[in-house]
Amino acid sequence: MKTAITVSQAQPSNRWKWPILLWPYLAVALLWLFGGINPGKLVYDVPTLAHFPFLENRMAYAYVHIFAFVPVFLLSFDRKVHYYKSWLDLFPSILIMGALFIVWDIYKTLAGVWGFNGYYVSGLRIAYLPWEELLFFVTVPFASIFIYECLNAYFPGDPLARWDKGITLGLIIGCFTLGLLYISKAYSSTTFILTGGFMLYHWYYVPNTYRTRFYRAFLVILIPFLLVDGVLTGGFTKEPIVLYNPEEYMGIRIGSVPVEDAVYGFLLLFGVCYWLEWLRKNN
Repeated sequence: MKTAITVSQAQPSNRWKWPILLWPYLAVALLWLFGGINPGKLVYDVPTLAHFPFLENRMAYAYVHIFAFVPVFLLSFDRKVHYYKSWLDLFPSILIMGALFIVWDIYKTLAGVWGFNGYYVSGLRIAYLPWEELLFFVTVPFASIFIYECLNAYFPGDPLARWDKGITLGLIIGCFTLGLLYISKAYSSTTFILTGGFMLYHWYYVPNTYRTRFYRAFLVILIPFLLVDGVLTGGFTKEPIVLYNPEEYMGIRIGSVPVEDAVYGFLLLFGVCYWLEWLRKNN
Protein backbone atom coordinates (compact mmCIF):
# COMPACT_ATOMS: atom_id res chain seq x y z
CA MET A 1 0.00 0.00 0.00
CA LYS A 2 2.81 2.43 0.82
CA THR A 3 4.35 1.91 -2.61
CA ALA A 4 1.02 2.47 -4.37
CA ILE A 5 0.45 5.70 -2.44
CA THR A 6 3.92 6.95 -3.30
CA VAL A 7 3.42 6.32 -7.02
CA SER A 8 -0.02 7.94 -7.13
CA GLN A 9 1.32 10.98 -5.30
CA ALA A 10 4.17 11.30 -7.79
CA GLN A 11 1.96 11.22 -10.89
CA PRO A 12 0.59 14.80 -10.70
CA SER A 13 4.13 16.09 -10.30
CA ASN A 14 5.32 14.21 -13.39
CA ARG A 15 2.24 15.23 -15.38
CA TRP A 16 2.92 18.94 -14.88
CA LYS A 17 6.70 18.78 -14.92
CA TRP A 18 7.28 19.36 -18.65
CA PRO A 19 4.75 22.19 -19.04
CA ILE A 20 6.38 23.90 -16.07
CA LEU A 21 9.87 23.45 -17.52
CA LEU A 22 8.98 24.39 -21.09
CA TRP A 23 6.84 27.49 -20.58
CA PRO A 24 9.79 29.92 -20.24
CA TYR A 25 11.21 28.89 -23.61
CA LEU A 26 7.79 28.93 -25.28
CA ALA A 27 7.16 32.39 -23.81
CA VAL A 28 10.44 33.72 -25.20
CA ALA A 29 9.79 32.11 -28.60
CA LEU A 30 6.39 33.84 -28.75
CA LEU A 31 7.95 37.15 -27.73
CA TRP A 32 10.56 36.83 -30.48
CA LEU A 33 7.95 35.91 -33.08
CA PHE A 34 5.14 38.30 -32.18
CA GLY A 35 6.53 40.85 -29.76
CA GLY A 36 7.29 44.20 -31.32
CA ILE A 37 10.51 46.14 -30.72
CA ASN A 38 9.84 49.69 -29.58
CA PRO A 39 11.61 52.15 -31.85
CA GLY A 40 14.24 54.22 -30.14
CA LYS A 41 17.66 55.66 -30.75
CA LEU A 42 20.56 53.80 -29.19
CA VAL A 43 21.89 55.62 -26.14
CA TYR A 44 25.33 57.26 -26.35
CA ASP A 45 25.10 59.24 -23.12
CA VAL A 46 25.88 56.97 -20.16
CA PRO A 47 27.54 57.45 -16.73
CA THR A 48 31.34 57.60 -17.01
CA LEU A 49 33.43 56.34 -14.10
CA ALA A 50 36.83 57.33 -15.49
CA HIS A 51 38.37 58.10 -18.85
CA PHE A 52 41.17 56.00 -20.37
CA PRO A 53 42.50 57.82 -23.46
CA PHE A 54 44.27 54.71 -24.80
CA LEU A 55 40.84 53.17 -25.46
CA GLU A 56 39.82 55.95 -27.84
CA ASN A 57 40.47 54.03 -31.05
CA ARG A 58 39.16 51.15 -33.14
CA MET A 59 41.13 48.59 -31.11
CA ALA A 60 39.23 49.27 -27.88
CA TYR A 61 37.05 46.15 -28.02
CA ALA A 62 40.07 44.05 -29.00
CA TYR A 63 41.95 45.35 -25.95
CA VAL A 64 39.17 43.93 -23.76
CA HIS A 65 39.90 40.44 -25.10
CA ILE A 66 43.63 40.81 -24.49
CA PHE A 67 42.96 41.96 -20.93
CA ALA A 68 40.60 39.01 -20.27
CA PHE A 69 42.47 36.22 -22.03
CA VAL A 70 46.23 36.69 -21.74
CA PRO A 71 46.62 36.81 -17.91
CA VAL A 72 44.38 33.76 -17.47
CA PHE A 73 46.21 31.83 -20.20
CA LEU A 74 49.54 32.49 -18.46
CA LEU A 75 48.11 31.35 -15.12
CA SER A 76 46.51 28.24 -16.59
CA PHE A 77 49.56 26.15 -15.76
CA ASP A 78 49.36 26.77 -12.02
CA ARG A 79 50.37 23.54 -10.28
CA LYS A 80 47.35 23.41 -8.00
CA VAL A 81 44.60 24.41 -10.44
CA HIS A 82 45.93 22.81 -13.66
CA TYR A 83 43.41 24.85 -15.64
CA TYR A 84 44.88 23.69 -18.94
CA LYS A 85 43.72 20.16 -18.15
CA SER A 86 40.11 21.39 -18.24
CA TRP A 87 40.37 22.77 -21.78
CA LEU A 88 39.31 19.53 -23.45
CA ASP A 89 35.92 19.83 -21.75
CA LEU A 90 35.87 23.61 -21.40
CA PHE A 91 36.10 24.68 -25.04
CA PRO A 92 33.25 22.42 -26.25
CA SER A 93 31.18 23.87 -23.39
CA ILE A 94 32.04 27.39 -24.49
CA LEU A 95 31.21 26.49 -28.09
CA ILE A 96 27.76 25.13 -27.18
CA MET A 97 26.73 28.16 -25.14
CA GLY A 98 28.48 30.60 -27.46
CA ALA A 99 26.51 29.32 -30.46
CA LEU A 100 23.21 29.84 -28.62
CA PHE A 101 24.14 33.31 -27.44
CA ILE A 102 25.42 34.36 -30.87
CA VAL A 103 22.01 33.53 -32.38
CA TRP A 104 20.43 35.65 -29.63
CA ASP A 105 22.97 38.42 -30.28
CA ILE A 106 22.37 38.49 -34.05
CA TYR A 107 18.59 38.63 -33.63
CA LYS A 108 18.68 41.45 -31.08
CA THR A 109 21.22 43.41 -33.12
CA LEU A 110 19.11 43.21 -36.27
CA ALA A 111 15.97 44.04 -34.27
CA GLY A 112 17.55 47.20 -32.86
CA VAL A 113 17.68 46.16 -29.21
CA TRP A 114 21.40 46.93 -29.12
CA GLY A 115 24.18 47.85 -31.50
CA PHE A 116 27.88 48.65 -31.76
CA ASN A 117 29.77 51.90 -31.96
CA GLY A 118 31.88 51.83 -35.12
CA TYR A 119 34.49 54.12 -33.58
CA TYR A 120 35.65 51.36 -31.21
CA VAL A 121 35.59 48.27 -33.45
CA SER A 122 37.76 47.33 -36.43
CA GLY A 123 34.86 47.16 -38.88
CA LEU A 124 35.13 43.48 -39.82
CA ARG A 125 31.75 41.84 -39.32
CA ILE A 126 30.82 38.16 -39.38
CA ALA A 127 27.12 37.26 -39.45
CA TYR A 128 26.17 40.91 -38.80
CA LEU A 129 28.34 41.11 -35.66
CA PRO A 130 31.79 42.64 -35.16
CA TRP A 131 34.36 39.87 -34.85
CA GLU A 132 35.20 41.30 -31.43
CA GLU A 133 31.64 40.58 -30.28
CA LEU A 134 31.90 36.95 -31.39
CA LEU A 135 35.14 36.59 -29.45
CA PHE A 136 33.38 37.87 -26.32
CA PHE A 137 31.67 34.49 -25.99
CA VAL A 138 35.07 32.79 -25.82
CA THR A 139 37.35 35.05 -23.79
CA VAL A 140 34.88 36.03 -21.07
CA PRO A 141 33.81 32.43 -20.24
CA PHE A 142 37.45 31.30 -20.48
CA ALA A 143 38.52 33.89 -17.91
CA SER A 144 35.45 33.52 -15.70
CA ILE A 145 35.50 29.73 -15.38
CA PHE A 146 39.16 30.04 -14.37
CA ILE A 147 37.95 31.84 -11.24
CA TYR A 148 35.43 29.04 -10.62
CA GLU A 149 38.20 26.43 -10.93
CA CYS A 150 40.59 28.39 -8.69
CA LEU A 151 38.04 28.69 -5.91
CA ASN A 152 37.29 24.97 -6.11
CA ALA A 153 41.00 24.15 -5.95
CA TYR A 154 42.04 26.52 -3.17
CA PHE A 155 38.78 26.59 -1.18
CA PRO A 156 37.18 23.15 -1.73
CA GLY A 157 34.40 23.67 0.78
CA ASP A 158 30.87 24.59 -0.30
CA PRO A 159 29.67 27.16 2.27
CA LEU A 160 26.46 28.02 0.37
CA ALA A 161 25.29 24.41 0.01
CA ARG A 162 23.02 24.58 3.06
CA TRP A 163 21.15 27.51 1.50
CA ASP A 164 20.85 25.99 -1.97
CA LYS A 165 17.06 25.69 -1.89
CA GLY A 166 16.46 29.21 -0.63
CA ILE A 167 18.96 30.85 -2.98
CA THR A 168 17.93 28.89 -6.08
CA LEU A 169 14.18 29.22 -5.62
CA GLY A 170 14.61 32.88 -4.72
CA LEU A 171 16.55 33.53 -7.92
CA ILE A 172 14.02 31.59 -10.01
CA ILE A 173 11.06 33.52 -8.57
CA GLY A 174 12.93 36.82 -8.88
CA CYS A 175 13.84 36.19 -12.52
CA PHE A 176 10.33 35.16 -13.53
CA THR A 177 8.80 38.10 -11.66
CA LEU A 178 11.05 40.67 -13.35
CA GLY A 179 10.66 38.97 -16.71
CA LEU A 180 6.87 39.24 -16.50
CA LEU A 181 6.88 42.75 -15.04
CA TYR A 182 9.03 43.95 -17.96
CA ILE A 183 7.47 41.70 -20.58
CA SER A 184 7.26 44.59 -23.06
CA LYS A 185 11.01 45.22 -22.92
CA ALA A 186 12.79 42.77 -25.20
CA TYR A 187 16.17 42.62 -23.45
CA SER A 188 14.74 42.44 -19.93
CA SER A 189 12.03 39.86 -20.61
CA THR A 190 14.22 37.51 -22.64
CA THR A 191 17.12 37.65 -20.20
CA PHE A 192 15.14 37.15 -17.00
CA ILE A 193 12.76 34.51 -18.33
CA LEU A 194 15.51 32.40 -19.95
CA THR A 195 17.65 32.63 -16.81
CA GLY A 196 14.73 31.60 -14.62
CA GLY A 197 13.89 28.76 -17.02
CA PHE A 198 17.41 27.37 -17.04
CA MET A 199 17.66 27.56 -13.26
CA LEU A 200 14.30 25.81 -12.92
CA TYR A 201 15.56 22.98 -15.13
CA HIS A 202 18.78 22.81 -13.10
CA TRP A 203 16.79 22.65 -9.86
CA TYR A 204 14.63 19.79 -11.14
CA TYR A 205 17.31 17.63 -12.74
CA VAL A 206 20.79 18.42 -11.44
CA PRO A 207 21.86 17.51 -7.91
CA ASN A 208 23.73 20.23 -6.12
CA THR A 209 27.23 18.95 -6.68
CA TYR A 210 28.45 22.30 -8.01
CA ARG A 211 25.48 24.70 -8.23
CA THR A 212 26.22 26.65 -5.06
CA ARG A 213 29.93 26.50 -5.85
CA PHE A 214 29.09 28.37 -9.04
CA TYR A 215 27.01 30.90 -7.08
CA ARG A 216 30.04 31.55 -4.87
CA ALA A 217 32.29 31.90 -7.90
CA PHE A 218 29.91 34.28 -9.65
CA LEU A 219 30.01 36.66 -6.70
CA VAL A 220 33.76 36.92 -7.29
CA ILE A 221 33.44 36.89 -11.10
CA LEU A 222 31.12 39.91 -10.91
CA ILE A 223 34.05 42.17 -10.04
CA PRO A 224 36.11 41.63 -13.23
CA PHE A 225 32.92 41.10 -15.25
CA LEU A 226 31.59 44.53 -14.32
CA LEU A 227 35.01 46.03 -15.04
CA VAL A 228 35.16 44.46 -18.52
CA ASP A 229 31.51 45.20 -19.25
CA GLY A 230 32.06 48.69 -17.91
CA VAL A 231 34.56 49.27 -20.70
CA LEU A 232 32.06 47.97 -23.26
CA THR A 233 29.16 50.05 -21.95
CA GLY A 234 30.97 53.38 -21.76
CA GLY A 235 32.23 53.54 -18.20
CA PHE A 236 35.79 54.35 -19.30
CA THR A 237 35.40 55.85 -22.78
CA LYS A 238 33.79 58.99 -24.23
CA GLU A 239 31.03 56.87 -25.78
CA PRO A 240 29.91 53.26 -25.22
CA ILE A 241 31.24 50.46 -27.41
CA VAL A 242 27.95 48.58 -27.02
CA LEU A 243 24.84 50.74 -27.41
CA TYR A 244 21.36 49.97 -26.05
CA ASN A 245 17.85 50.90 -27.05
CA PRO A 246 16.43 52.60 -23.92
CA GLU A 247 12.95 51.30 -24.72
CA GLU A 248 14.04 47.65 -24.40
CA TYR A 249 15.67 47.41 -20.97
CA MET A 250 14.78 48.52 -17.43
CA GLY A 251 17.09 51.51 -17.45
CA ILE A 252 18.85 50.53 -14.21
CA ARG A 253 22.63 50.53 -14.44
CA ILE A 254 25.47 49.43 -12.18
CA GLY A 255 27.78 52.28 -13.05
CA SER A 256 27.47 52.15 -16.84
CA VAL A 257 26.41 48.47 -16.98
CA PRO A 258 22.70 47.63 -17.44
CA VAL A 259 21.50 45.22 -14.74
CA GLU A 260 20.39 42.87 -17.49
CA ASP A 261 24.03 42.44 -18.55
CA ALA A 262 24.88 40.88 -15.18
CA VAL A 263 21.99 38.42 -15.50
CA TYR A 264 22.93 37.75 -19.15
CA GLY A 265 26.47 36.98 -17.98
CA PHE A 266 25.18 34.75 -15.19
CA LEU A 267 23.17 32.67 -17.67
CA LEU A 268 26.06 32.40 -20.12
CA LEU A 269 28.56 31.32 -17.47
CA PHE A 270 26.17 29.02 -15.61
CA GLY A 271 25.46 27.31 -18.93
CA VAL A 272 29.16 26.87 -19.66
CA CYS A 273 29.65 25.49 -16.13
CA TYR A 274 26.75 23.08 -16.65
CA TRP A 275 28.21 21.63 -19.86
CA LEU A 276 31.72 21.55 -18.38
CA GLU A 277 30.59 19.49 -15.40
CA TRP A 278 28.37 17.31 -17.62
CA LEU A 279 31.27 16.49 -19.94
CA ARG A 280 33.54 15.77 -16.99
CA LYS A 281 31.02 13.37 -15.53
CA ASN A 282 30.41 11.56 -18.79
CA ASN A 283 34.07 11.38 -19.69
